[in-house]
Amino acid sequence: MVKIRLRRMGAHKKPFYRVVVADARSSRDGRFIEELGYYNPMTDPADIKLDSEKAKKWLEDGAQPTDTVRSLFKKAGILQ
Repeated sequence: MVKIRLRRMGAHKKPFYRVVVADARSSRDGRFIEELGYYNPMTDPADIKLDSEKAKKWLEDGAQPTDTVRSLFKKAGILQ
């Protein structure tokens, strides 16, 4: 199963996340298939940058987004 999820990056107590497509069996910060964008919750307002065409392609191919990624997609207008 393929999931669209967040990969934690950044320094201690200063996280930012990359939105990646990964096999569900790989670890959170481990191997991934493709990077779709990033999410920085530390800025005000939170900075979200996503490649909507790649995201839609992966969703059509059956990749399952996590709950957090699903809410980011809704904010970015990728999901209704």
